[in-house]
Parts: sequence; C-alpha cells; structure tokens
Amino acid sequence: MTAALRRRLLACALLAAASGLGLPGTEAGGVRPKAPRVRKVEPPSWWLGHSLNPVRLLLRGSNLAGARVAAAPGLSVGAPVVSASGTSLFVDVTLDGSAAPGVRRLGITTPGGRAEAVFELLPPLVREGRFQGIGSDDVIYLLMPDRFANGDPSNDDPGARGLHDRSKPRFYHGGDFAGVIARLPYLKDLGATALWLNPVYDNANRLNERETYDGQPITDYHGYGAVDFYAVDEHFGDLPGLRRLVDEAHRAGLKVIQDQVVNHSGPYHEWVADPPTPGWLNGSEASHLKNTWQTWTITDPHATEHLRRETLEGWFADILPDLNQNDPEAARYLIQNSLWWVGSAGFDAIRQDTLPYVPRSFWSQWTAALRREHPQLDVIGEMWDGNAALVSFFQGGVARAGIDTGVGALFDFPLYYPLRRAFAQGSPLREVASTLALDRLYPNPGSLVTFLGLHDVERFMNEKGATTEGLKLGFTFLMTTRGIPLVYYGDEIALPGGGDPDNRRDFPGGWPGDPRNAFEPAGRTPEQQAVFEHLRALARLRAELAPLRRGRLVQLSVGEQTYAYARVGEDQSVLVALNNDTRPVELEVPVAAAGFADGASLRDRLGAGAGMSVAGGRVRLLLPARGAAVYTAETP
Repeated sequence: MTAALRRRLLACALLAAASGLGLPGTEAGGVRPKAPRVRKVEPPSWWLGHSLNPVRLLLRGSNLAGARVAAAPGLSVGAPVVSASGTSLFVDVTLDGSAAPGVRRLGITTPGGRAEAVFELLPPLVREGRFQGIGSDDVIYLLMPDRFANGDPSNDDPGARGLHDRSKPRFYHGGDFAGVIARLPYLKDLGATALWLNPVYDNANRLNERETYDGQPITDYHGYGAVDFYAVDEHFGDLPGLRRLVDEAHRAGLKVIQDQVVNHSGPYHEWVADPPTPGWLNGSEASHLKNTWQTWTITDPHATEHLRRETLEGWFADILPDLNQNDPEAARYLIQNSLWWVGSAGFDAIRQDTLPYVPRSFWSQWTAALRREHPQLDVIGEMWDGNAALVSFFQGGVARAGIDTGVGALFDFPLYYPLRRAFAQGSPLREVASTLALDRLYPNPGSLVTFLGLHDVERFMNEKGATTEGLKLGFTFLMTTRGIPLVYYGDEIALPGGGDPDNRRDFPGGWPGDPRNAFEPAGRTPEQQAVFEHLRALARLRAELAPLRRGRLVQLSVGEQTYAYARVGEDQSVLVALNNDTRPVELEVPVAAAGFADGASLRDRLGAGAGMSVAGGRVRLLLPARGAAVYTAETP
C-alpha cells in the first residue's frame, strides 16, 4: 500500500467517523459541508396533555440534508424526514405528560455541523370561558380589523413599507386589535354576542403585483393572502395583542370566531418556490389548474374528473396557491395549525373559508381532530351557492357520498339572495317562505348562519331600490327566523358601499380626526340612528324571548308581500308578521297551529301594532307600510 493510498483511506475513515459523530467533515472533492441552519419551527409550541401527541414539527432552514435530531428533556423524537432541497425537515415529537413546561432545544446535527430548534412545552390548556362554540342563541358581528377602528397608530405601517394609505381602498388603513378592544362596549350595547374577524395571519408586507386595482398593485389588508400561518399580521398587532382581544371579549360576554383558510396560501408564501414536499401544492406557479368555481361538479354524477379537479385543485383567482390536503404532510400541518390557533388565542369557533374547494374527506379528519380536543367548538363553513341542495351536501351530521364533513354550520346563501331581492328590491316575500321550505334538505337548518350582507358582496344599501325601512324590515326577519343571525359591520348604521373594495369602507369614527363618530348617537344621521335603535331592540328581544332563538319555525300565512310565521317553544310562542308592501295592509292570520288559544291577548313587542285577542283560532292585524309586528301572549 502506497503512502498516498494510505493517506486517502485514512481521510475517508476520518470523514466517516466525523459523520457518524455528527462532527464537521468534508464532502467528496474536498468541499466542506455547510452548517445546518434552522430559522423557523412550526408549530413553535404545544400543550402538555393535549389530545394530539406526538406533534409533527416542520423545521424550515437550510443545509438540513442528512440531519439527525436529538431529543430534549420531556421530549422524545422520531426519525426525521428531510426534503430533497434540504430546506424542510419533518420530525415527530412526543411530549411526556409529566414534563415541566418550558423552552426546549432540539439538537440538529449534520455532517456540516450543529444547529438548534427551539420548541416550547406549554402548560395544559385553560378551558374555562373559552372554546365555547356558537349557536342560535348568538348574534354574530362580522368586522374587518383593518377597517373597523385604529387603536394603535404605531403599527399603521410597520417597517415603513408605504402600505398604509386611507385614500387607497386596497391599502392598509390602520385598523387593529387595539381598536376592536376599545369598541367592545359598543358591540355589547348593540346586542352582538360573537365577533367574527377576517383572517389575522401574517400577510406579505409588500405590494401584491399579481393583483391590481385601477391598474395599481394592492396590499393583502383583508388577510386572505397568508405568508406565515403561525404569525399575526403586524399591521393588526401581535399574538399577545390577539390574546388580549379574545380575553377582553370574553370578559365582556362576547365570543370570538377565527377566520381560517386551509384551501390556499398567499401568492408570496415561500412554499410557492420551495414546497416542503413534492405534493404540498396542487400544481406549481408555472403549471396549475385555474379554479372555475363550479362547485356543482363535486356532486354531479355526470361530471368528468377533470371538471372536479378544476374545482378542488384549481388556484383561486388563478393566483392563490392551492394547498393539497391529499398530501399527508400538508394535511397534518393544516390540522395542527388549526388546533394551535384555537388553543393559543382561546377562540370559540372557526369560520372556514372556501369550504367546497377542499376534499370533503379532509374536512372529516379535520373536524374530528378539533372535536377531540374541543368538544364544544363549532365550525361555520363558507359554501357560497344559492342552491340549497348543493349547500346542504356539505353540512355535517349525516354522511353524503359516504362522508360526514363534521361541519355543523354553513352560511345560508340560498336564503340570502331572496332576502336581498325582497327587502331591498321589493320582490315578493313568497320567495323567502318557499326557500325556507327547503330546510328539509339540511340535517340541522337551525345552525345555518343568516345574513343580509358580507364583506364579499355589495352592501344592502347599494341594492337598487334599497331604503332604510327595507333594511329595518330585513333585520326584523333576520332576528326572528330560524338560524344564527349575522350583522356585517356598518350595516347597523345603513353604511353604503358597492362591490369590493367599496363595501369595506372604514367605520366612521374609528380613526382620530374622522369628521364624525358613528360609534356615538351624535355622529349618526336620524335615519342611521333609527336603524341602529331598531336592530338593538330586536337583539334585546331575541335575547329575552327563547322561542326566537330556539323555537320551531311554523309558517302561518304567505302572500305576495305579507308573511306571518311563529316561533314555537316549549312554554311560549312568538308571532311575527311582516308587510313588505309600500302601503298598510290588514292581514288575517290563523294562529291555532302556533299554540295561541282563543281569548289569548297578544301584545306587539315592537310597539307598532295594537293589542288584540285570538278569536276562532285567528287574529286580524293591521301592519304599516314596510313594517312588522312581533307578538307575544300577555300573561294573565
């Protein structure tokens, strides 16, 4: 053996030893491997005693190829799996139930050196007053944090990126968590019991050049373009600020609903260029399907697989990267992420965006994981379609095509359209009643969320023919029919607004220096004050009268522009009569089916109609133009 060969073999042996010991070595050709780097751990923390254990960590960094992961006190680790690029490492971490809370440092060793991954063990979750769920006892108030109130000007433009400009409708305007906290008394006074905030994920702190408005790049102020699913958008505050908002809301008797998005990420998420697994996304930025939004193809027995794939795998608006929930690692990541947010902030329910564009099999897994940890937690799914047969297909409680989604509540879009036509445009009320007849399709129609407006549609007052009287009549129906009523911020003061982004105007008075403050009566016009007072009175009446929240809906009389129904409870019934005509009408209503006995004396709880007695199983009502009455029987 020559000296040269001996030196060569010795070098190989030293390299092998160095690799085995996790010490720095050299690669073939004499190039020294680069040291590993870990810049992000997802999730960054988890709870002792949680139902999901082990937790699968995703470490993002560089030079992670060939890594080994050393355990830390209170933790045991599985075998790591590293992406081909060496930038993603998955490892299962099992939490010892007897371990003490605190920060742990996992050792990450490669032939190039050593790094640490910081992970925190948290005390068991505090459950009192949290994770309460949402139901028909609630009145939901939807607000966009950026457009509601500015309580902390210091976070208006973090990093001085020039993304804050109230004169531009698709830039950040400065609303934040502190602003919402300051207005909790206003929301409580209005009668809201639950707040739904648009997503608070961290969005790109840069202009979105993939989407424009008036030819100019925009920002992702709305929250639906996440670039970090484990961070809060710095324009709204931080995670402690979000926790404070939820805690303050709970102290005020208000629940909080988190808006989550598992269908897609934002266009500037690092996954677009470097996905953690080959199947993490459906397609790539260069080659992907475009979402056609044809949700009917999911249930259509005649649709081709390609048509379904366009809906389930297509990129939303052709720019939002579609996450692949059929990829086991992506699915596990999204389930853990949902659990982490709920536990970290103490949310009571989840509003799930773009529900039908995700495989229903995933929803079944996702809801099961949520309910194992939080049995009372509710999910409200956005299934945007006017077809009740299609919307009901996604409601949990029954297996459809062999799958129970577990999604208990859905937005009642099938009812929304006739409500807008009737109360804004003056179309026949008969369509509202006939739509409610389709409740037979739903496993639980009482958990549907009813509404007159949302952040994705023109405001009620922008409908052709809309008046504040029509808006008040619409609110009367919303607060007295079955389901969970929702109010879109600003509708309580008849705020106008066309399509996106005009329908997302700043709430008047939410910013220092605003010319008027509509959070106070002095800042409202007489018409706005009338709408506000009417809605507040309805919310208080709903809170007082259990049948309006939980009673059986009984349709009593349906005409072109008149509609009478009852909410029948165990011990009480409530009669509601609506007149959508522009002139007063006299209406005879049979009420025996609602439990009103002959001789019963009825009183209008809205104060507009005269008292009356039941005779021959009927009552005769005189209703004002575009008016309503809500009757209860007087106690002898």
